[in-house]
Amino acid sequence: MLVLLPPSETKLDGGDGPPLRLDALRYPELGPARKELVDHLVELSADVPASRAALGLSPRQDAEIARNAALWTAPTAPAILRYTGVLYDALDVRSLTGAAAERARARLAVGSALFGLLHADDPVPAYRLSAGSALPGRGTLAAFWRPVLEPVLAEIAARELVIDLRSGSYAALARVPGAVSVTVLAEHTDGRRTVVSHFNKAHKGALARVLASTRAEPTDATAVARLARRAGMRVERPEPLRLEIVVPA
Repeated sequence: MLVLLPPSETKLDGGDGPPLRLDALRYPELGPARKELVDHLVELSADVPASRAALGLSPRQDAEIARNAALWTAPTAPAILRYTGVLYDALDVRSLTGAAAERARARLAVGSALFGLLHADDPVPAYRLSAGSALPGRGTLAAFWRPVLEPVLAEIAARELVIDLRSGSYAALARVPGAVSVTVLAEHTDGRRTVVSHFNKAHKGALARVLASTRAEPTDATAVARLARRAGMRVERPEPLRLEIVVPA
């Protein structure tokens, strides 16, 4: 089982790992594409106004541009610890110990606009690049990544169940055949259901924690739903490969 997470805009500073080495990352077939984007971001960082425009930043966020300038020299940290925010707070991977922590490191991966796909332990520096960023002189990041990333994800999906928790813009970078997708819905008192926005990440993070640490090895959406229900979640399966987490509005 592979639990595919979205990244976060917010990232931990620093790290105690050596500078970025692309050959130290999992999925080496993505190496040339990774190098192309890292080099492009480093070069772009020399033009601060252009970087702001491409990355959707304000002058108060120029530190993000400085991060990109140092991509080849900054210290690294494991990907699963690099990302922060609501989903990663709910996942709380640092609190897992023993066998549960080992299972989490084996099962968790992150979809990244810069690196394509990262395994939990892959050492990466802090950076700023979103799936919706418009880099000058290039097409969309989805058009860039799809041809190289989809075969990698298809190969993974052929041998194990993938639970895709990515948001829409990151899911657009590459499809995963046969993956189980998850939507969070708020149920109102009149029975209406609406898509959860603000707390969506928290519920997905809680589900990721359950899946990352369980001793079970689910092989389909039904088994994933069963595990979530045992953890106290209300989960429905409206389609064979789609689950809905239903929460009070």
